[in-house]
Amino acid sequence: MYEQSYTPAPKNSKSPLSVPCITCNETWPGLFSGIVLVAINPYEQLPIYGEEVIDAYSGQDMADMEPHIFSVAEEAYRTMTREEKNQSIIISGESGAGKTVSAKFTMRYFAVVGGASQQTSVEERVLASNPIMEAIGNAKTTRNDNSSRFGKYIEIGFGRKGDIIGANMRTYLLEKSRVVFQAPMERNYHIFYQLCASKDLPEMKALKLEAAEYFRYTNQGEETQIPGTDDIVELERTRNAFTILGVQSDQQMELFRILAAVLHLGNINIQASGRGGDRSYIDTDDRSLRLFAKLLGVEGAQMAHWLCHRRLAVGGEMLVKPMPGQQAVGARDALAKHIYGQLFSWTVQRLNAGLRAQRERPKSFIGVLDIYGFETFDRNSFEQFCINYANEKLQQQFNRHVFHLEQEEYVREELPWSRIEFSDNQPCIDLIEGSLGLLDLLDEECRMPKGSDESWARKLYDQHTTRSAHFRKPRMSNTAFIILHFADTVQYECDGFLGKNRDTVFEEPINIMRASQSELVAELFQQDSPGGAVALSVPNGSLRSGKRTHREHKLTVGFQFRQSLQLLMDTLNSTTPHYVRCIKPNDVKQPFVFDPKRAVQQLRACGVLETIRISAAGYPSRWTYEEFISRYRVLLWGSLSPGEVRGSCQRALSQLIPDPEQYCCGKTKVFFRAGQVAVLEKLRAERLHAAGVIIQSWVRGWLGRRRFLRLRWATLTLQRYARGGLARRLAQTLRYTRAALLIQKTYRMVMVRQLYLMIREATITIQAYTRGTLVRKNYRKLLEERSAVCLQAAVRGWLQRRAFGRVRAAVVLLQCCVRRRLARRELQKLRAEARSVEKLGELNKGMEVKLMMLQLRADHQARESGSLRETLQAEREAHSSEVEQLRSALHLLETTLQEEPKRSRKISEREEEERRKMEERSANEVLQLTQELEALKTERDGLLKDKEDLSAHVLEQEKEQADCMQKAVCETVESVQAELEEERRRYQGLLREFTRLEQRYDNLRDMSLLTERPREHRRTDSTQSVVSLLEPLSPGTPSFTGTPSFPSPEEVRRVSVTSPAFEKRPFSPDGPLNVLMEEVGVAKDAADKMQGEDLRHAYDAVRVANKFLENQLLTQHWQWEEELAALRLQVEGSERVRVPSETATSADLQELLEQVEVRELECCRLRKELTDLRGVASLRRILALTGPAASSSALQAPVTPQRRGGSAAGLLECRKKDEAKLIKNLITDVRVDSALSLPLGLAAQVLFLCVQQADCSGDQTRARSLCAAAVAGIKAALKKHCTDLDMTALWLKNTCLLADLLIQHSSKQDPGPCEDLLPLAFDVSETSRALSDLRIKAYQQLLAITESRLQSIIVPAMLESETIPGLSGSASKLASSRKRAGSDPRAPGSEAPTMVQVLRELGALHAALTHQELPLALQEQALRQLSHLLTASALNSLLLRKDMCCWNRGLQIRYNVSLLEEWLRSRGLQTGGAVATLEPLIQAAQLLQMSKKSESDAAALVQTCKVLSTQQIVKILTLYSPQSDAEERVTLNFIRIVQGLLRERSDGQPPQLLLDVRRVFPVTFPHQPPPPQRAEQLAIPESLKISFLRKA
Repeated sequence: MYEQSYTPAPKNSKSPLSVPCITCNETWPGLFSGIVLVAINPYEQLPIYGEEVIDAYSGQDMADMEPHIFSVAEEAYRTMTREEKNQSIIISGESGAGKTVSAKFTMRYFAVVGGASQQTSVEERVLASNPIMEAIGNAKTTRNDNSSRFGKYIEIGFGRKGDIIGANMRTYLLEKSRVVFQAPMERNYHIFYQLCASKDLPEMKALKLEAAEYFRYTNQGEETQIPGTDDIVELERTRNAFTILGVQSDQQMELFRILAAVLHLGNINIQASGRGGDRSYIDTDDRSLRLFAKLLGVEGAQMAHWLCHRRLAVGGEMLVKPMPGQQAVGARDALAKHIYGQLFSWTVQRLNAGLRAQRERPKSFIGVLDIYGFETFDRNSFEQFCINYANEKLQQQFNRHVFHLEQEEYVREELPWSRIEFSDNQPCIDLIEGSLGLLDLLDEECRMPKGSDESWARKLYDQHTTRSAHFRKPRMSNTAFIILHFADTVQYECDGFLGKNRDTVFEEPINIMRASQSELVAELFQQDSPGGAVALSVPNGSLRSGKRTHREHKLTVGFQFRQSLQLLMDTLNSTTPHYVRCIKPNDVKQPFVFDPKRAVQQLRACGVLETIRISAAGYPSRWTYEEFISRYRVLLWGSLSPGEVRGSCQRALSQLIPDPEQYCCGKTKVFFRAGQVAVLEKLRAERLHAAGVIIQSWVRGWLGRRRFLRLRWATLTLQRYARGGLARRLAQTLRYTRAALLIQKTYRMVMVRQLYLMIREATITIQAYTRGTLVRKNYRKLLEERSAVCLQAAVRGWLQRRAFGRVRAAVVLLQCCVRRRLARRELQKLRAEARSVEKLGELNKGMEVKLMMLQLRADHQARESGSLRETLQAEREAHSSEVEQLRSALHLLETTLQEEPKRSRKISEREEEERRKMEERSANEVLQLTQELEALKTERDGLLKDKEDLSAHVLEQEKEQADCMQKAVCETVESVQAELEEERRRYQGLLREFTRLEQRYDNLRDMSLLTERPREHRRTDSTQSVVSLLEPLSPGTPSFTGTPSFPSPEEVRRVSVTSPAFEKRPFSPDGPLNVLMEEVGVAKDAADKMQGEDLRHAYDAVRVANKFLENQLLTQHWQWEEELAALRLQVEGSERVRVPSETATSADLQELLEQVEVRELECCRLRKELTDLRGVASLRRILALTGPAASSSALQAPVTPQRRGGSAAGLLECRKKDEAKLIKNLITDVRVDSALSLPLGLAAQVLFLCVQQADCSGDQTRARSLCAAAVAGIKAALKKHCTDLDMTALWLKNTCLLADLLIQHSSKQDPGPCEDLLPLAFDVSETSRALSDLRIKAYQQLLAITESRLQSIIVPAMLESETIPGLSGSASKLASSRKRAGSDPRAPGSEAPTMVQVLRELGALHAALTHQELPLALQEQALRQLSHLLTASALNSLLLRKDMCCWNRGLQIRYNVSLLEEWLRSRGLQTGGAVATLEPLIQAAQLLQMSKKSESDAAALVQTCKVLSTQQIVKILTLYSPQSDAEERVTLNFIRIVQGLLRERSDGQPPQLLLDVRRVFPVTFPHQPPPPQRAEQLAIPESLKISFLRKA
């Protein structure tokens, strides 16, 4: 490369060429002009960007090294790490000046300097983004072979250690028009040519690509090759980059498939037809069309039709209008541009996902701006206008930073300074973006229904020709205008401005793309539902269709570009900029050819010359006085006082810098001329070097003395140890000599003794072996004799046993045959009994008899206990009366003795003896009775104690049993509820997938209807059109898929295992699974066309299993409750039996206790057997019902339906020919005001009465047809009123009422107290299933309408609205920040959303649901879903916005949430879970208001925020920003304490930061049986025009 050196002109020179003289010496690529690096494109690869050059510039000062792009990168990196501020490198220049290459080298430098010793995955991913963006965003132009056709701003995030941890990319204004058009000598985007060049690769053959000259979108510029570039190698680099960034190979092939489809789309031949070419068509055999449809997975016939037609809404009727050939070509090109734009946005999102920081949050970043340079061509259009507008804004930012701010600081510091004038481009910017500027007039013209480029040009001439000096009108044109830019004068052609600004794509092709079989294509276009505002899915434009509901104001391309450009300016203004000006040395792209005039023109246009003047005359370096003292304190002498900082600086500078012209002291800063800071740094380095030398001398002296002392101590220690070692060696020698003599003596003795012992052992061994041989010989002889005897005995016994065995085998065989015959008979009998229900009844009857016998025994024992109590009572009374008689007799005798003392003397000895015997006898009787009474009392006390113990034991057992039972029941109910919730969530997900397939079916149906029409357009009656749409949905019409249904292998295996009766039965459409579904009450799927597929069988099997488990659990719960009640009664009876009578003997009591225990054991055993028999009976009953009996009853049921009673009066009759008219007048074409004024559920009641009349008349086919037509009509009504809350709620009410009526009158439903209900003869399970799906769809449409209204006002209302007085400062700051950031999409004069608007939208939903008298449970579920949306959106925005994390905003958020809670409580909706979903936002607001200083505050914070996750709490604490001096920022130590407490909590919460906004709660519809319906009770207004219905 070559270096640009410059020599300033003399001060008194007045030559116009007094600019830097640039010379070429082929050594270096740039020069510094003040703070600007001027880089010149050499148009040749030079070896000055290698690793060794990066190492040379790393850590070096900018002034010490040659000018280089690496020096700017190093300066930005050092400034970021030193000052901890964000940096920006702004690379600008004309097209072809080398901006993209400079940006790549800058990112490479950061990847090397900011990485580890070896390049990590983060740096590798950052560098890998360049080949991808060049492939899909760069193209060859006449001025540059690798021109960026979009702008990008890459933020490279750095961690605390200065290493790269992530990156983020923002793009601006992709030139989509290049996809369909290229000027001569230009190319399309590189990726198309790379794919065409790689067409012979094995994996690319499926794309059916040809050479680039074959495709219309790549051969218009007649330049398909770039010299020195291999497209195959570039594609390999692009694929490797995708792999590094985590894009799998299958997704890469999906992306290449879409790109190839775009090329084939351009080759589709659109032919003109009709009179004057007002029509067009595409041949269905077109090869390009077939390849396009195959690659994208769409219907080719549909795409061919809608590329040549468009849909219009005229007078409430949808018309299809053909398009001329030119307009059809424009629609095709618009679709190609839209596909490429969506793919470009998706690729950028994937790159950002791969570059996002994973380990930690970036502490600071360096942004690299690589945006398109100033462009002027022979014909300039809307793209050049936007590009030059962006360069005007960048030039203004450069002027403001370099000229305006620099000189303003000199004036503010009161320096002697004469202002240098520079060219300000603010008038040109006001001309473009000001009030009534070019962009405003362009947007206004785009909103006009008949706006055109000519009318916009006339408005420009009238508005700006005489008012702006930067605007001119060409002399020879009325459709062009001229703008005087800062770099050049450019003439723009108005042709195409409005179309490119609107960026319009028709809706019908987009719907076809949404129904694509390719997941990536569906992801690109499946942004919104078909019923919503589809235009929101297009990032840079709008979708246009014939519906009036979509003709609303959309964001234009110019408006979006202006907003993104303003956001870029705010980002650049918040960072420290570094400028790189790229210069083209010549216009012919020749290496080392320099044109001085062209270079001077570029230098003057970009403001480099004024920069040189300011750098020469100004003070580029400056320090505050405190920073100067802190930095150069080593150069000052003496002590400094805090109040004399400025004076100390001035005195020090006079000593350090003798020339006073080289510095200047301001009010708060000291300024230096260029080079003076380097002088101060040199003096500081010398002073530090001298101090270091002194310190080193003292340290070295201390180290030398310390080493000497250690050597001396070591020497003395070595001498001491050496002398001791010699003495120990002598003593050891003496010991060794004595030990050797002792060892020799002992060794000789041991050798002699071993020889003696060896001879002795050999002798003994020989003797032992000889004796053993003799003994063994005798023993073997004895064994042989005994073996012969044993063999003889064994042979004789074996002969006898063989004879006996033969006889026994014959007898056993005979017995086995007889027993086998008897066993077979018994087995057949048992199998027959097992299959019969009567046997099960007999078993149960036996159980009941046993239970009755036990009950009789218990009653008998109770009666015996009562008789014993009566006997005891009688004995007590007799005993008492006898004691009283004895006492009275004794008293009488005593009285007689006292009255006749004289007579007593004369008593004879005989009387005396009798009296004495009588007293002794009476005393003995009294003593005996007293002892018996005491024994009875003791026995009674013992029995009472035993009774209390038994009662306590029984109560404890009853309590434990009740607790276990309650716990088991609760666990079972919870598990069942969890399974039901999961099943509902899975089913609703399948329903959403069915909605997508239904969209595809609608497209196919429209195409089939359009293909059946003749070529000429004929108007048809709206009634017939509706009927034609509804008739295919009727189950009576034959299905176009005539595939017979066969059983799946899994179903056959399952049936054969569970029921032996099915093994030999042939398969029928009403198989055992369908019969089982009917038995357990599971509705069949309405989609008959799926019958015979494995998916339907699996889904039905899951539903049957869930229903069966639910019924079984409920039955078991009821059985447990009955058993618990029976046990309680038995315990009470046992207590009564256990209480003994006071007069019973201990033997009777013991007998009673034993009987009670035996009875309890018998009851437990019988209860267990009864439970087992119940389970076996239920299983046998299910198997028996699914057998031949169930199938025969199911076949005979429709023939002879049994009705419970009632009459067929009070019904409505609808004839077959009037069905379509009924659906039209009652559902599809009813007016909104008429529908809302009707009685609640009138449509459902009328339809049900008609269905019931058809069923009563025996015409079940007409009843099913009417149900299907009603379902289709309600679907059409929901689709028609997709944005109307009241109408959606009305049809939700009618759907629920119709479903409840059908379920209530189903033949399988128990009538309950209403015996006069007429059950329906036909199977309503299919219709109930369809109505259930329709209810869910209506409910989801209600939520979608409310969510679409709330989406744009949630964050402004809940987070930014100011409803508490005294917080206006924060609100105004938020409003101003949003206004500066350009993130507020509202008009300048519109009011900010408040909670009143949120409550108004919720109130509208609640009013609609309440007006239709929908169940309160359904209202609570809807409000719960919307409360979750409010909480998730507000909390996610709070976690991503730093300006929201303050005390004032927490108070405001808590107040707004309290308004929502109060609203819910006032309407009684607080118990449905809506308040619980607000808990995360409430805790976040409390977190902002709590104290955050001590450990107790951290513990209270963790205790309060139980719902928030650890990541959310730490994120809020990190973002917390004080808004006043009274508040303090949260310290890092406090955050670490909170993290430790959160780790101890370990509550099992998922590690998530943002809440899932798209989370859907499953919905359940409560069943409300309506009252009986009669036609006389209905008030049908005349406005419905259904008088053709007759009362039956």
